[in-house]
Amino acid sequence: MRLRDAVRIRDVVRRRSTRVESEFAGRVCSDLAADLPDEDLGEYLYDCIDMYRMGSKPRCEEVEYLGMVQEAIDRLEQGC
Repeated sequence: MRLRDAVRIRDVVRRRSTRVESEFAGRVCSDLAADLPDEDLGEYLYDCIDMYRMGSKPRCEEVEYLGMVQEAIDRLEQGC
């Protein structure tokens, strides 16, 4: 196998891996959006937590919302 062929194979594997990760992230975000239909979820889930204003929702909704977003972030980080 020539070096050029090895580089091509590595690039194909890398592209496939990125596509699979992207599809997984899309599924996680879709699941979260289905669970929170009234929320405006941004592209990055960390922004949902960072920009959230405490006290902007009733306490029980706030805890549930932040927990669901954090769970989605954990799923993305763990890949499961």
